[in-house]
Amino acid sequence: MNKTTFALFFGNRGFFPASLIASAREEMKRELNALGHEVLMLSTEATRYGAIETPREGEVYAGFLRSNRGKFGGVIVCLPNFGDETGAVAALHEAGVPIWIQAYPDEYDKMSPALRRDSFCGKISIMDVFRQYGVKFTALKPHTVKPGSQRFKANVDEFDRICRVVGGVKGMVVGAIGARTTPFKTVRIDEVTLQRHGITVETFDLSDIFLRMKAVKPQEAAYMDKAKVLRDCSSWEGIPDQAFDNLVRLGVTLDKLAEEAGLDAMAIRCWTEMQQQIGISPCVVMGALNEIGLASACEVDVGNAVAMRALHLASDQPVGLLDWNNNYNDEDDKCILFHCGPLPASLMESKGRVTDHAILANTIGEGNGFGCNVGRIKPMDFTFGSLMTDEGKVKIYLGEGSFTRDPLPDNFFGVAGVAQVRNLQDVLLHIGYGGHRHHVSITPGSVQTPLGHALAHYLDFEVAFPQDQA
Repeated sequence: MNKTTFALFFGNRGFFPASLIASAREEMKRELNALGHEVLMLSTEATRYGAIETPREGEVYAGFLRSNRGKFGGVIVCLPNFGDETGAVAALHEAGVPIWIQAYPDEYDKMSPALRRDSFCGKISIMDVFRQYGVKFTALKPHTVKPGSQRFKANVDEFDRICRVVGGVKGMVVGAIGARTTPFKTVRIDEVTLQRHGITVETFDLSDIFLRMKAVKPQEAAYMDKAKVLRDCSSWEGIPDQAFDNLVRLGVTLDKLAEEAGLDAMAIRCWTEMQQQIGISPCVVMGALNEIGLASACEVDVGNAVAMRALHLASDQPVGLLDWNNNYNDEDDKCILFHCGPLPASLMESKGRVTDHAILANTIGEGNGFGCNVGRIKPMDFTFGSLMTDEGKVKIYLGEGSFTRDPLPDNFFGVAGVAQVRNLQDVLLHIGYGGHRHHVSITPGSVQTPLGHALAHYLDFEVAFPQDQA
């Protein structure tokens, strides 16, 4: 995991003990380093104790942040004592990254004027003034927390995820590879709205992709490396050599395109030109991309490419894109999530099996769609979401569920699993009434809370939690 580097800010108020600042500087650095985070701190020569109390000292700290721009992904406002609101605003009103306000707790037997902190009250005051000045910040539970405690470690983990999402979504570039799949008006997106939220969409024609594929040389290292990745992630028994070669060429081409264009995610026109012209379906290649966190969405679903990127940043785990596809018997809180196979191998219960595209074969004929990956999703907890644009807004819903061990029919095509989702029927109503896609992005683990906070609070997405609105 690439953990966030934090800039540390120490608030001070002069009539509280200065010794609290010195011990906090040492303790915060030690504890954050132990959790894998690098830190930046203002020197003790720059201001009194290296802390911030006055607006003038706040200007010094603001200059410190400007000089280190790009070296940190979040600021931790540490309050060893009450802290000063005005100095904090002067220091942080242009920080440009998430800000977590952390306050030390008082100890019951150390409440004399020489020892007390009053950070509990000071945190409320700084939050109040930040709110007045429009400075966005993060406050976590509990209100005061001691560095080194388990609750402090959990807070740091949550704030780290928030910072990764904000830093990785703001300024991201999505590659739309091919025109929107013609019948799927469901995945239409407003690029201008995305751009106004800091997300750039770059478009690429499939004809250029096919031309690039032809130019790939089997002798080059990139080809051999990609061939190994694909062979290792699934079983290829019965797949023609020509189809495997084309899938490797596609993988190499997409890797090179991502590097050249600086892509953080991509959405691909995956049918029917690939099947009709080069005899492949790109599913297994896309699954390999999703394995390494280069979000790859089906059917030119740019919105869910963004959602997948955000989920990956929050979880630091692989991501996948599935369809809300089938009911599961008569169970209201269970359904089948499915797609043709672009799921990472690590999210499957066993090695998949590459096949022809059994569904498209009904129209394009058999033997023209090799590359689907058949298998079952492993039992696990997961976070889900789906993103769209609507009247100038970026809208995303989030939720959590689990893949169960419930069986599927042996002849069920593609990669699929039975998902148990609390209040599923309300989630489905939200999707339908809200005009959301039939697609849903997933990642392992429970990251709904930091992801939702990052997207809504710092990036101004409209975030809904339909499970909790029932």
